[in-house]
Amino acid sequence: MDGDRAERERRRTLAEIFGDVLPETTADDRPDRTPADDEERWYRENRPPHHEPR
Repeated sequence: MDGDRAERERRRTLAEIFGDVLPETTADDRPDRTPADDEERWYRENRPPHHEPR
């Protein structure tokens, strides 16, 4: 539990100094999810066998 307490204190101190604490992950850490990705996935899953890459 002391680790949790220390982490909360560290975050509180950062918030006092810098305002809002930075998020745990940034956009480049998360997978991109766009409608284009879903559409591309659909095309790959439904590609006819004669269009498969060699």
